[in-house]
Amino acid sequence: MIHRFRKPGLPHAGPIRWRTTVVLTLVMLLSLRIGQATPARAVSPPALDAYATKVMQTFGTPGMAAVIVDGDKTATHAWGVRKLGASARVDAHTIFPIGSNTKAFTTAALAILVDEGKLHWDDRVADKLPGFRMYDAYASSEMTVTDLLVHRSGLGLGEGDLMMFPTTSRTRAELVHDIRYLKPAHSFRGGYDYDNVLYIVAGQLIEAVSGQRWEDFVQQHILGPLQMRDTRTSIDAHTADEVALHAKNTTPVRGVGKQSVLATVMTGSVFAPAGALRVSAADMGRWLRLQLDRGRLDGGKRLFSAASAQMLWTPQTLIPISPMPPEVALAQPQFDAYALGLEVQDYRGHKIITHLGGVLGGVSAVVIIPEKHAAFAIMLNSEDIGALFAMREHLLDTLLGLPSPDWIAGYKQMFDDIHAGAAEAVRKHGASMHPQRGPSLPLSGYAGVYRDPWYGTATISQDKARGGTLDIGFDRSPGMHGTLEHVQYDTFRTHWAMPDVEDAYVTFALRPDGSIDRMTMQAISPVADFSWDYQDLRFVPVATH
Repeated sequence: MIHRFRKPGLPHAGPIRWRTTVVLTLVMLLSLRIGQATPARAVSPPALDAYATKVMQTFGTPGMAAVIVDGDKTATHAWGVRKLGASARVDAHTIFPIGSNTKAFTTAALAILVDEGKLHWDDRVADKLPGFRMYDAYASSEMTVTDLLVHRSGLGLGEGDLMMFPTTSRTRAELVHDIRYLKPAHSFRGGYDYDNVLYIVAGQLIEAVSGQRWEDFVQQHILGPLQMRDTRTSIDAHTADEVALHAKNTTPVRGVGKQSVLATVMTGSVFAPAGALRVSAADMGRWLRLQLDRGRLDGGKRLFSAASAQMLWTPQTLIPISPMPPEVALAQPQFDAYALGLEVQDYRGHKIITHLGGVLGGVSAVVIIPEKHAAFAIMLNSEDIGALFAMREHLLDTLLGLPSPDWIAGYKQMFDDIHAGAAEAVRKHGASMHPQRGPSLPLSGYAGVYRDPWYGTATISQDKARGGTLDIGFDRSPGMHGTLEHVQYDTFRTHWAMPDVEDAYVTFALRPDGSIDRMTMQAISPVADFSWDYQDLRFVPVATH
């Protein structure tokens, strides 16, 4: 779930063929109303406290923090508890995972290298990172540093995430090598599809050019100069003042039911450049001020140049837009594009720079309003995206001085409808199964080792102690193992032992002689996070001698 959350109802992908002239024209139109920054409407702390309390009660959110930067003023706000069942409260220095809002730190690190003359945005990645290859030869030779960062590589939505999600035994270098086996969903630069794996490549590129691991470079060149002392570059580096992570995961559809503390969270360092940072509200305020000041530090020094700051906010890839549900339609942008680790879009006629992100058990949002020289960030210790959106829109309306509809009720209705529809789809699908039909082979016939070109191997074995039932294990994902239950024909379903892993259908295709040709998978829940990219796997049996 190291990702930019797509608001439900928007398509995952689509051909983007507008040219640069059109993009620049739209940006100019958005910018016509932006001259000198005008003051933002003041945020009333008591009113914000009341609104946040209502949001948390409505969505069942345990804890939340926000920071608002308005001109030269920074205000932090904190609500709720760090962990359900415990008394410790969230405060300005409590650290939250920010997921894909890490990506803007990675692009800032690259901007620093560009300013130092060690890199250029149009450099070919293959020239700077020996051994880098994509599946397509043209993409391999022509992919630039900018291409790595703007989700136009041709890879499908979240493709390859299971190489690192929720954890992996592979190294970052191994992941970069195995990207060459990911078959593209469409042509290079032919469309927008959000990915995480190419930000891992960006992290390796930083190491290749600077000689420092991504973590060390970010610490020395960004966190240190900004005095972001609470922030951790490792998701596994625990501190006393940190949140526990929560989700509603007790029903077949995630997001429905009782909130609980997660037993399984993301671990490891492989995905760090795409989403591992954990940041406090106080530290996020320093990061937002840097963005508003376009790379300038206190005292006149610069973290990155004005030219790099402009590049970080320049739209590169158009993002398709579909209508939002009526109850929240006012939040629908008319223009949306991906820049470098950030999105550029309009909100009710005002240009904003924004991004969303999350990991298992936590979500975050960053919003910058250039015309008001204001920005804010919101972080939750749960997966309550409706709560995140309601807070985001409320703060935007407040700072812009706009009349605000009932975002809480609107997003509650929208997500209730989404979850109800998903639950009904799962029920209908289950009811339509014919377990009496099949399987074609004795259970022992499905046992064996299967290999996917990019993921690696999965092992299916028989547990004779449990009557010969089938077990499945993903060999590069520690702890990701479980049982297989026959549902119909040559299709089974997983029951993962690790909590919080989305279950999937596992289907075997047979050759005419009855031997297994391949094994494919599909998430059971229609609202499963896209990082469970089972559909991209094509396992074939490993020959035994």
